[in-house]
Amino acid sequence: MASKEERKAFGRLKKLKPTKKWQVGPYSRTLEFSDYLPYNVLLLCKILNITPRQLITDFLDNFSHDASKREGRDAAKESLVDYAVKMGYGKAYFSEEDVRLLFEDFDNLGAVWPTNSGAGKLIDAYSAWRKRHYTYLFKKWFKTIRRKI
Repeated sequence: MASKEERKAFGRLKKLKPTKKWQVGPYSRTLEFSDYLPYNVLLLCKILNITPRQLITDFLDNFSHDASKREGRDAAKESLVDYAVKMGYGKAYFSEEDVRLLFEDFDNLGAVWPTNSGAGKLIDAYSAWRKRHYTYLFKKWFKTIRRKI
């Protein structure tokens, strides 16, 4: 487990409270784990001068099609969509085309992030809108296949 200083530096010191009743246990918004890194991953990270924590953070940011750090990452995000399809994520519920559309929906949501400087009020408005839109996207995709939460 990361030290308190590492967690603070990583920006994840406080535990996020669930906003939905299903955001507990394995679906908690706060992920803490302690595991051994495969040795070759550690070697690759050192050779490439990237910490394992940054590797995981970049992977999650790109996989989620987040609004932050978007510039120059389109190819990486598309590769991760291909990865999700090839790994069969969601295959029990969705076609390959639907999985790609799901990621496209999340990418479109992240693409409208206000980029001009001094956009404080606009960012606040965007954040409130995005929160509502996340709920919409979740319902759209999760309930499409008539699953219950």
